[in-house]
Amino acid sequence: MARNPIPRATYRLQFNRQFTFDDAVALVPYLQELGVSHCYASPYLKARSGSPHGYDIVDHNALNPEIGDDRSFGRFVTALARHGMGHILDFVPNHMGVGGDDNAWWLDLLENGQASSYADFFDIDWHPHEKALRGKVLVPFLGGYYGDLLENGELHLAFDAQRGEFSVWYLQHRFPLDPRTYPGILEYGLERLTERLGADQPRLAEYQSLSTAFSHLPARRERAAAKLEERRRDKEVHKRHLAELCTAEPRIGAFIEENVASLNGEPGEAATFDRLHEVLEGQAYRLAYWRVAADEINYRRFFDINDLAGLRMERPEVFAATHRLVLQLVAEGKLDGLRIDHADGLYDPAGYFTRLRMEIHAALAERAEPAGGGTAPDFYLVAEKILIGPERLVDGWPVQGTTGYDFANAVNDLFVNPAAQRDLDRIYARFIGQRGDFAEMLFQCKQLVMEAQLSSELTMLADMLDGIAQSDRHTRDFTRNGCRGAVAMLVACFPVYRSYIAANRVSEDDRRYVEAAVAQAKKRSPGDVSIFDFIRRILLEDTGAPEASRRRRAARFALKLQQYTAPVMAKAQEDTAFYRYHRLVSLNEVGGDPRRFGTTPAAFHRANQERAQKWPYAMLTTSTHDTKRSEDVRARIDVLSELTDEWRKRVGRWARFARRHKRMVDGIPAPSRNDEYLFYQTLLGVWPLESPGERAFDDLRERVLRYMLKAVKEAKTHTSWLNPNLAYEEALDYFVMAMLDRTGRNPFLADFLPFQARVARFGLWNGLSQQLLKLTAPGVPDIYQGTEVWDFSLVDPDNRRPVDYRRRRDLLHRLRAAARGRDGARLAQDLMEHPEDGRAKLFVTWRALEARHRFPEVFAGGAYLPLAADGAQADHAVAFARQANGRTVITIATRWFATLLGDEKRLPVGEAVWTDTGIELPDPAAAWENLFTGETVRPDAAGDKPRLSLARTLACFPVALLVPAEVGS
Repeated sequence: MARNPIPRATYRLQFNRQFTFDDAVALVPYLQELGVSHCYASPYLKARSGSPHGYDIVDHNALNPEIGDDRSFGRFVTALARHGMGHILDFVPNHMGVGGDDNAWWLDLLENGQASSYADFFDIDWHPHEKALRGKVLVPFLGGYYGDLLENGELHLAFDAQRGEFSVWYLQHRFPLDPRTYPGILEYGLERLTERLGADQPRLAEYQSLSTAFSHLPARRERAAAKLEERRRDKEVHKRHLAELCTAEPRIGAFIEENVASLNGEPGEAATFDRLHEVLEGQAYRLAYWRVAADEINYRRFFDINDLAGLRMERPEVFAATHRLVLQLVAEGKLDGLRIDHADGLYDPAGYFTRLRMEIHAALAERAEPAGGGTAPDFYLVAEKILIGPERLVDGWPVQGTTGYDFANAVNDLFVNPAAQRDLDRIYARFIGQRGDFAEMLFQCKQLVMEAQLSSELTMLADMLDGIAQSDRHTRDFTRNGCRGAVAMLVACFPVYRSYIAANRVSEDDRRYVEAAVAQAKKRSPGDVSIFDFIRRILLEDTGAPEASRRRRAARFALKLQQYTAPVMAKAQEDTAFYRYHRLVSLNEVGGDPRRFGTTPAAFHRANQERAQKWPYAMLTTSTHDTKRSEDVRARIDVLSELTDEWRKRVGRWARFARRHKRMVDGIPAPSRNDEYLFYQTLLGVWPLESPGERAFDDLRERVLRYMLKAVKEAKTHTSWLNPNLAYEEALDYFVMAMLDRTGRNPFLADFLPFQARVARFGLWNGLSQQLLKLTAPGVPDIYQGTEVWDFSLVDPDNRRPVDYRRRRDLLHRLRAAARGRDGARLAQDLMEHPEDGRAKLFVTWRALEARHRFPEVFAGGAYLPLAADGAQADHAVAFARQANGRTVITIATRWFATLLGDEKRLPVGEAVWTDTGIELPDPAAAWENLFTGETVRPDAAGDKPRLSLARTLACFPVALLVPAEVGS
């Protein structure tokens, strides 16, 4: 039987050299037992050696040999099929890993420049403002200044005699030389070779003729197709000839090696490096210190990562070359879905998804024809698109939805008490000594990112805008510097990651975002603001202008601008402001907005209803490889919104304990009060459920220290990746280790641990509700590896630690056996009495996934009905029903347990907790079965509408999943 193309539930696996295809094969039976229908694989195409994540792909048409080969991949696919499962691949079209010696396209580009077959594959500005870079690509892979490294002998010329080619090496990076420049090496000191071989030696004449042939290769800037083909063909012929000549006459090879040694110079004698410098100046690239990239790089990167170069996926030949293997896997029935990474980096995302969907349909049609034709089956396709604020996914994209960060933030907000916002504002401001304004902070962080990390891309946009301005007498008075400032201001004021304007295509959302950015930019600009009207006209009017040339220039500027606003927002918000603003760090999540403090059940229901209507198969996530904190860490930290008074007292005491562990750095105590505030929340979030032994405690300290060092570097306030402040980092190291010292009396830990234990217990109940909501809301739930039980991870690399699957398998087998042989209510009570072992979360996951399997029509596209709560504890319940084909499944989740339970160490179950609280029912079923406890619950007899008592429904477990009793049985 064919697999359903729409997953029932996915399970994210992080593949790397420590977790291979064969490791996944062994895991498949467990995932099937858990109830997962599709593995959701991290990138497994050929990536840089040792890559822990796979996003630095160097060959889109080969499997990563560190993960497996064709045979082990086949075993993986076969194992999935045998268990009725499929898999989804996380695919990376936006960029490739470059540098090193493993990307054939990039090496060909370095060797041949604009004459390379791949010159148009990478997003390179071959005509930058900097004249010295025209026709070249800046290669900022050096760890120091070019001249210093050259004269230290760290740039090393080498000759590969077997391939007949020259390269310069720096560490692991290879920089091929343009074959047209070989004669400068081959002919140096030719009289020495003549003397050794003899003037009449045929090999000498052959050698001289070959050198001349290299010099006659068409130049890199040649554009005629015939000349380009001649160069590409003949350079390889000549290199093979040179290799053969070196084999036939070893003295020629020895002569070349002597010349190479001479060019490599003598460290300490600067003049001996002049010839190698001259050779490098003649190449299609300019080697540079990595810091130069921020100002002068002329290829688009993934954010500010120099060794991830952007691809021009809008070009058909690039799309075809990068998607060949993936589409082959689709056609062969070995791949069931794609998650498209970093869609906002693409030049034209809508065009890309349209093309991808067409090619997928063609591949599926190939597969379907031998079976008798008919309509090709559908295919699961989701986009990694970050939505913030009121932003919605573009309606026209032919995808199933996003990867679920919007849901992660919406569900987390349910567990944040909005009434605590003012109190936490005051506590935070008082602790750090200043009032935090996230909007202003984000604006400043955008300016910082554009100035320090993405300045070269801003310069390119300014040049484009200046070119448009100078082409019209009405706008030519706008200066290049003015254009640069205006673009920077507009980007800093842009309210979302990006818009999606294209030629003849401006949506109402796009118009609203541009108008908002222009209005804000005008308010913030002290000088002439008419330039913003000029930019507005380009974006909103000229992209649809009747004149083709004007429309093309405007559309190109708009499309390139949109590729810039997204990385600026991401670097400024996710990787800077989120590490500076610590009022309640559970709100600092990818796709989140710390200014949005909590939500109402009504707002949560509206979001679910909208998804059910527009994107019923969107992915739902709560933890990913990119989240700043795992779902269970956030669920804990959310509890602080219910304990504001105690939190204020606790952090005040802890700060007094901490004073003696701070050091003076640059005249102020380090770490800062702001970083200290982050430390306390982080520690609350990651502390183990059970008291850690010596080894586990050492591991915990190291994890917290690594995280704090990363956080302060990302914040870029006291130290940074670009400009490390070692004194500050050493002070932070000392602080963390001293605060977590268990060798003697530690008043901080003595006061911290009882409070942490209380917060952690409430966080567990939050976690159960969060998991149930994800598994039953409209969409396709995803489980990040290992999070079917409690997982208290921080941002990567902490969240990519190996997962103990043996323990999870054993827990599931024990749960299944207990469910078969024990009263359901007694099992639920046992789980509640021992929540720290993770079985409760695993139990909710397994039973909810089992329900999705039993009632696929209800969850795959069923209607969504919010259910109202009433009674004394109505604010603590969130409930909804899913309905299809006369079947109903009801979800009841609970929240705000610190407020609900107070200081009493009781469970959030039973009549003493829920008193008169109830849930209105969508239909008058005579009885409902709770799939978690096996109990039958009957509606109250009184009242106009059928109603379920939470005191009875939640008698022994804090969440419920209900079906009509006759269906459940």
